[in-house]
Amino acid sequence: MSATNGANGPDWDAFLDACRKRRVRELSLRWYVIRIERYIAGHSGEPVARLGPAEVREYLETAGRDYSSPDWKFRQLAHALQILYCDVLRAPWSGAFDWQYWLDSARGLEPDHPTVARHNHPLRALDVSGARDAAESPPGDIERELIAKIRLKNYSIRTEQTYVGWLQRFISFHDGRDPRALGPEELGAYINHLALDREVSVSTQGQALSALVFLYTQVIGRPVGNLEGLVAARKPRRLPVVLTREETRVLLNAIGDQPLALFVGLLYGTGMRLLECARLRIKDVDFGYAQIVVRDGKGQKDRVVPMPRRYGAALRSQIESALELHATDLAHGHGEVFLPEALARKYPSAPREPGWQYLFPSGRLSVDPRSGRIRRHHLHESGVQKAIRRAALTSGIHKRISSHTLRHCFATHLLESGYDIRTVQELLGHADVSTTMIYTHVLNRGGRGVVSPVDLG
Repeated sequence: MSATNGANGPDWDAFLDACRKRRVRELSLRWYVIRIERYIAGHSGEPVARLGPAEVREYLETAGRDYSSPDWKFRQLAHALQILYCDVLRAPWSGAFDWQYWLDSARGLEPDHPTVARHNHPLRALDVSGARDAAESPPGDIERELIAKIRLKNYSIRTEQTYVGWLQRFISFHDGRDPRALGPEELGAYINHLALDREVSVSTQGQALSALVFLYTQVIGRPVGNLEGLVAARKPRRLPVVLTREETRVLLNAIGDQPLALFVGLLYGTGMRLLECARLRIKDVDFGYAQIVVRDGKGQKDRVVPMPRRYGAALRSQIESALELHATDLAHGHGEVFLPEALARKYPSAPREPGWQYLFPSGRLSVDPRSGRIRRHHLHESGVQKAIRRAALTSGIHKRISSHTLRHCFATHLLESGYDIRTVQELLGHADVSTTMIYTHVLNRGGRGVVSPVDLG
């Protein structure tokens, strides 16, 4: 492999060695070299050592507008540039550059992703006529009828996916038989199977029962009656994992990449769910009232959460970056963002307006997986989950941590500070205070206030 750019290119042997240390596959090495060669050619052969973060970011933004390029090519480009500047050239600025954001931007939203599926799920071509006799309907239609009924009731896409999953598992358990031909005995047998054979938790068993009762009462049109002989799951509901304040501070400090650091900081500082934060629009950040409006959260409810003062400057900087990216998109003939179908029809110009743009936009334009339109979606939430797990490992925190752990920390630390349970319930968006009460059990675990006998004199 030769360096076609002469002295302007890197030490290719060192570059290839660095790629191998980063576990790049041998078959991909040639393409990593090509990515860097094209990068150099795109800067008129300028020596790579003289190009800084502004040039790298501009080049990635330009590459991100090529929506026809597959995800893996964009990730390969970002990874090649990261290896070049971090491992080979060891540029002083490379450690602070937000490489992970660009790597995560390679992943687009899937057709069944909740953002694009939760509102854009038209009922046309689905049977919404209600229950029919088994003789009138082929077995394969039961799933479509279930989906139609769920959408008529305006349930969330997550509920739809969950109920469909339980339907499929129920049919599989009964060797592919049509649920219309099954009765309460078969339903009870499956629920008992979950408790006795699968040893699922109480909440999982309850979720399955709710899904199948909905199927029979709302779709098939047959009440299940009293299900006698049900065995309750014995696996208890576990208390949530909660970090101490010091552990939380260490975890947040370990996430160096912006905007991921801001994103994770908001999860803890506001108690938002992962997708609630990912879907934030610029207009939802209210500096005047120092609050953030969470739109269409779980249960399709809006709520207001406090804006952490610590992140005020970072939020302003993130909004400025998102608006600059949007302005450039508009100049290139793009600049459209996803909106629910009904809202887009009511406000046809809204998808291109600055306030409706995502606060955490992806680094790439992509083809909307459902509508086919060219849009800039929000950053895929999987990158945030990975960033949290990496930060936990590097911080030496051995608890099982996810993005939802930070929501648990938000609630527990507020209760520790003396806030009442109703206030915390409202901030979390819980419909029932009993859901919030689990955090009082977290505070009481371990016998708080009780001195262990081994410590007594």
